[in-house]
Amino acid sequence: VAFLVAFQQNKQLIGDKGLLPCKLYLQDIQRYFKGRLGLDALSYAPTLIWFLDWDAMDSALDCLALAGLAVAAFVLLTGCANMLLMFLLWLLYLSLVNVGQIWWVLRWESQLLETGFLGIFLCPLWSLSRLPQGSPPSRIVIWSFRWLIFRIMLGAGLIKIRGDRCWRELTCMDYHYETQPVPSPISYFMHRSPWWFHRFETLVNHFIELVVPFFLLLGRSMSVLHGLLQILFQVLLIISGNLSFLNWLTMVPSIACFDDASLGFLFSSRLRERVARLQLPGARGQSLSLGELFPEREKLGFLCAWLQSSQLRSKALQLCGWRVPGCHDVGLVLVPEGLWGHCHGDTAMRTLPWGHCHGDTAIGTLPWGHCHGDTAIGTLPWGHCHGDITYEQNEWIIHLAGKLLAQEEETLSLLATNPFAGRDPPRWIRGEHFKYKFSQPGGKHAGDGKWWIRKRIGPYFPPVNLQGLRKFFEDRNWPHPVQP
Repeated sequence: VAFLVAFQQNKQLIGDKGLLPCKLYLQDIQRYFKGRLGLDALSYAPTLIWFLDWDAMDSALDCLALAGLAVAAFVLLTGCANMLLMFLLWLLYLSLVNVGQIWWVLRWESQLLETGFLGIFLCPLWSLSRLPQGSPPSRIVIWSFRWLIFRIMLGAGLIKIRGDRCWRELTCMDYHYETQPVPSPISYFMHRSPWWFHRFETLVNHFIELVVPFFLLLGRSMSVLHGLLQILFQVLLIISGNLSFLNWLTMVPSIACFDDASLGFLFSSRLRERVARLQLPGARGQSLSLGELFPEREKLGFLCAWLQSSQLRSKALQLCGWRVPGCHDVGLVLVPEGLWGHCHGDTAMRTLPWGHCHGDTAIGTLPWGHCHGDTAIGTLPWGHCHGDITYEQNEWIIHLAGKLLAQEEETLSLLATNPFAGRDPPRWIRGEHFKYKFSQPGGKHAGDGKWWIRKRIGPYFPPVNLQGLRKFFEDRNWPHPVQP
């Protein structure tokens, strides 16, 4: 899914004509390190793109995404993998994330990389057998997965408790359903639950995130219970909203909470017999597993644990100490509007329908993006209050306005529909802030098919035209869009 989304949106976001071209980003890194491609530059932004042709950046990005998609599809469809394939998948996605800038900073990108990194060590070195012979993975690798789900859940709970008093006052679920990135139809009705049910939901959330992770330390039975509760919690989140593959991904390390005895019923008796024979003393085959390449198998586990902790140390610090601003009104949405005449009035304004949201009454709380996609093209990553950041701190928004004025095809592909189709492009575009709230089920707006009620907050960026943006684009080495 991640590679497919990257293939669909790479060029529009970080390609040659993207909103934040990765070529310019890498050139800035090169200048910072005095033009040399050394260990400093590579460690700052480790990516294969350093070694590819920057004159054909769109093709390079497509090649990375398609290669990852092909390998991932092979592993998924055949059920076969080895260390080389898993390492390749990790390296390809790492190469995209490290040039993705603000588009690839959401939590599930780093979580996918860390989970995929650990997945390398579950596989044999060469074999592509579905049931490779040889020793099982190091116990430290299994415990690294348990440590991962422990950090994910406990970190999520600590962020909530430290970041916003509504979690301490048990009132956050009063806002959650309509202010999550992509509310679902079920969210619309869950939002209207009684106040006591919202308090109960908040308490359950705290229990799952702050208490249940410690079940991992209380023996086999509690570890299995931990896995069941975490997977059930993620299923409930999937039903009540849409965070793309984040919740599915969070289930993966939870599987490490189970052992063979607890999962055996999912497999055929023939397969269970084969596994039992492989576990007998002297039953190892000739295929090399990673544990057989080292005199002491546990050395690999320690290496894996050390790499895991160093790879995302800054992320771990964020999980334990990052303070999130209060976001009760995170439903602020930036709505661009086009103007055909002079920019003195609203008589010719037309709202641009971002994403696949069926009109401006259903834009919801996800700004600037697809309502069903992975990459949230937002003014900020989820978790911040969108109203706190000005357009000067998000220059890509002005870049986007220029591309819309020029009606560039790449940018228009990010929209549900082109509101200017069949007519002249607008002469001006401005950005407006609106606060969206769910309409009342059974009320007048709902009867008209409107899920949302919106209230104008004020302007986000002033009216701009292509001529006025010329110097702004030149100063940033962005190609100036040409209006047809």
